[in-house]
Amino acid sequence: MTSDSSETGKTLFKDLNLDQRLLDAITDIGFEHCTPIQAETLPFTLVCQDLIGQAQTGTGKTAAFLITAIQSLLETPIPEKDRFASEPRVLALAPTRELAMQIAKDAEQLCGYTGHNVVTVVGGMNYDKQRDQLQNEIVDILVATPGRLIDFLGSQDVFLDQLDILILDEADRMLDMGFIPDVKRIIRKCTPKEDRQTLLFSATFNQDVLNLASMWTRNAEFVEIEPEQKTAERVEQTVYLVGEDEKLPVLVNYLKRPDVEKAIVFANRRDQCRDLDEDLRNQGVKVALMSGEIAQNKRLKTLDQFKKGSIQVLVATDVAGRGIHVNGVTHVFNYNLPENAEDYVHRIGRTGRAGKTGVSVSFASEDDAFSLPAIETYISQKLKTTVPDEELMAPMSNAPITRKRGGRRPQGSRGQGGRSQGGRPQRQRRN
Repeated sequence: MTSDSSETGKTLFKDLNLDQRLLDAITDIGFEHCTPIQAETLPFTLVCQDLIGQAQTGTGKTAAFLITAIQSLLETPIPEKDRFASEPRVLALAPTRELAMQIAKDAEQLCGYTGHNVVTVVGGMNYDKQRDQLQNEIVDILVATPGRLIDFLGSQDVFLDQLDILILDEADRMLDMGFIPDVKRIIRKCTPKEDRQTLLFSATFNQDVLNLASMWTRNAEFVEIEPEQKTAERVEQTVYLVGEDEKLPVLVNYLKRPDVEKAIVFANRRDQCRDLDEDLRNQGVKVALMSGEIAQNKRLKTLDQFKKGSIQVLVATDVAGRGIHVNGVTHVFNYNLPENAEDYVHRIGRTGRAGKTGVSVSFASEDDAFSLPAIETYISQKLKTTVPDEELMAPMSNAPITRKRGGRRPQGSRGQGGRSQGGRPQRQRRN
């Protein structure tokens, strides 16, 4: 969650007529003033207006939709005798496990004094435990990724026809990752849009996303928070013009600089990330890999080590990188320039957060320099390009790993877990 209390003249949370229990949790977290996305959206969402919001990661949109949901739950309590397990009142859909886990963590903090139950269902974690929670607990807020939620809908372990609020976060990423057919199936199981509040957030809006937003919302208010020059003003951006074989030594030598406290290195493909992880480890760097092929429990442990400083560098794919929400990242490295200019913005948005400055270093070789003009056009600025100095070009301590390229490595299959055959009697929507 992100909020900014560094400036006066901003909307104060205490002026929004929030329930005192929710306000106490907001105060405990350290929030006082709303961020722009919160100030623009909450006046609409707190009066049950559907909303379509355009905002980048790190703007405070998560707190905006969670505060809306929790305030609604507090204003419209339902006696426990009228509630059933497996029937959430709020559903937040996110494209990645990491983002869903972060949303759930933020929700639990904001529910610190309200007693509401937050349940998370995501792939890569214990299926039976998640099913038991759905079957046996009164669920107020359900945070889910599409694939795992489809599993539980199919086995009738969760029902969405009593839903009051539907939240769709990072809709553009769900579209990019091919989740929209699953999301459509999920929404068909939800309360009709006339009887629910729908909040949809996306970093970008192409025509496909706009069409989906129109389909799923009703008389929605559109709020757009433009990123500062599409990239953070607090991030110093440099592009090094290098040969492909010069990237690794320049990266290794740069990581030795004392100002590089926490760094994320992005590459375009999983195999490149695997190789980079091995190469940096071979050079004595405290590094860990973040990609979709890493088990979820290991990724969570890695993130915790990164936050605590026992790991200096994360090597990440774009999808995994979107789930990294860690303050204090001093440097972001683009080992390859991304093919999609929007991904450049998301990558460097991992640094320069919470009022701090950050550094973005990109490597452009003849293999990927063609992406540079599109990135500069997208962010509306010319990036500083230079060649590495002698210090950065110095030989590495250890000889680089020599690899023989063969066929593709086998990919792991998605675990299915058990399924229950249970269900519930047909119920009518609450009036």
